[in-house]
Amino acid sequence: MSGSPDDDELEELREKKMEQLREQQGGGTDTEAQDAMREQAEAQKQALLRQYLTDGARKRLNSVKMSKPDFAEQVEQQVVALARSGRIQGQIDEEKMKDLLRELKPDSQSFDIRRR
Repeated sequence: MSGSPDDDELEELREKKMEQLREQQGGGTDTEAQDAMREQAEAQKQALLRQYLTDGARKRLNSVKMSKPDFAEQVEQQVVALARSGRIQGQIDEEKMKDLLRELKPDSQSFDIRRR
C-alpha cells in the first residue's frame, strides 16, 4: 500500500511530461510553417530581382551585400517595392543601380579638422 502514492505521483509526472511534449510538437509545426512562409517570400523576392535587374546590377548588388548586408537588404526591399507598385519600366541596369545605391546610402558624417 505504501507504493500506491508513489505510483500516482509517477503517473501524474508522466502525464505532465506528455502534455509538454505535445505542446512542443504543436509549436514545432508553427515554426515550420513560418519557416516555409519565409522561404517562399525570399524565393518571390529573388524572382522579382532576377526579373527587374540586369546581370551588372545584380553583380553590383551582390558586391554591396558582401560588405554591407543590412544596406543591401534595404536596397532589395526598395527594388521589390518599386516593382510591385509598377514604378519600374524595363530593367534596372548597373548605372540605375549606382544611382539607387547613392540615393539610399546613409549620410556619412565628415569630420573636417582645421588646425590654427
